[in-house]
Amino acid sequence: METVLSFLVLVGILIWFHELGHFLFAKLFGVKVEVFSVGFGPALFKKQWGETEYRLSVIPLGGFVKLYGEEDGVSDPRAFSSKPNWQKILIAFAGSFFNFILAVLIFWLIGMLGREVPKYAFEKPVVGYVQEDSLAQKMGLQRGDLILSVNGKKVDNWKDLEEKLLKDIFEQELKLEVLRDGKVLTLEGKMDLKNPRGFGAEPIIEPVVGTVLEKSPAKQVGLQEGDRILSINGVEIKSWQEAVKLIRSAEKIDLKIERQGQIREITLIPMKDPRTGISIIGVAPKVETVKVKQGPFEAFKGSFERIAILTSLTLKALWGMITGSLSPTNLGGPIAIAQMAGQSAQQGLIPYLGLMAFISVQLAIFNLLPLPMLDGGLILLFLIESIRRKPLPLRFKEAWQRLGFALIVALSLFVILNDLLRLISGRKF
Repeated sequence: METVLSFLVLVGILIWFHELGHFLFAKLFGVKVEVFSVGFGPALFKKQWGETEYRLSVIPLGGFVKLYGEEDGVSDPRAFSSKPNWQKILIAFAGSFFNFILAVLIFWLIGMLGREVPKYAFEKPVVGYVQEDSLAQKMGLQRGDLILSVNGKKVDNWKDLEEKLLKDIFEQELKLEVLRDGKVLTLEGKMDLKNPRGFGAEPIIEPVVGTVLEKSPAKQVGLQEGDRILSINGVEIKSWQEAVKLIRSAEKIDLKIERQGQIREITLIPMKDPRTGISIIGVAPKVETVKVKQGPFEAFKGSFERIAILTSLTLKALWGMITGSLSPTNLGGPIAIAQMAGQSAQQGLIPYLGLMAFISVQLAIFNLLPLPMLDGGLILLFLIESIRRKPLPLRFKEAWQRLGFALIVALSLFVILNDLLRLISGRKF
């Protein structure tokens, strides 16, 4: 229920803000707005206010603003079709523009409220663990390596490293400078977006229990916050990642832990994750966090920087799908969004707002793609008409709309099927 409610609130706000952009710009240019709807299909609620009917409709996967005189040939000065093309373009663009504004406001608010960040994010990027089959392992990174630079750009801490890797994620080549045993080494590798393990180098996370889930195997045998894991099935544990690796493949677990200076031994039977089939015991590591807050000006500036990065990454991802370097199975639909909304809501207000801003940017960019049925498709038609200095043939516009409808239906079916396959296979959203 929490997941559904989180999804409806998130999507409702995004749709409302998007349609508000179209609505206000239409009003600005004197176009009569007949219907303002959040959602599609039959109306759950509707109210006539002035010349506009406001609706909340049953299918919460979009919305629309119905403008008077959208069809050609209406000579009324309040008709959309009577307006010059530059005004039509701005009205079509306004929805995405307002989604960008919403993202700016949210990121600005997050910056001023502050967010909890792992303390290690501001520590030197000394490698504590390298995942098997990851890019880091293929490049030859080892435990204890200090990462100095990424593609020639200096790295000061883990946060810095993460940001630089994110900016260069679509680059073909990755070059790292690392300090190992007093010597500076250069490691090279090729980015592989299809590798589910990603980069794969992680900081040292101490094997200390932070959270113990209710009704989990760990809870049932009495594991507590602060317990330090010393060994699993006789294997010495030096990091949390090593503990996770051993637990995942175990059918029975003999734990040696340290609690308040005393050594204890505990045996437990892990449970299977229903999505992935791997063994889990229901614990999370204890990670120290610090609250990072910014002043109003710094937070405002930072919000634009975040949106610039997100926009760049989204456009590169779209291009990657076109060229085949990135699989379209990475696309997520309503089920994926609902899952992420529910998870972020459980983590708190800041993660939930961050997800909302992230999806708002995605929605803005998607709607500006020059495809039929999208705002970008309308903008493309108006630009062509401006160049031709006369309207496009009605038959062409009708065919364009039919093509757009078919594309949207096909894309919707694809992302929903992709979401369902993720649920069945256990792949992460």
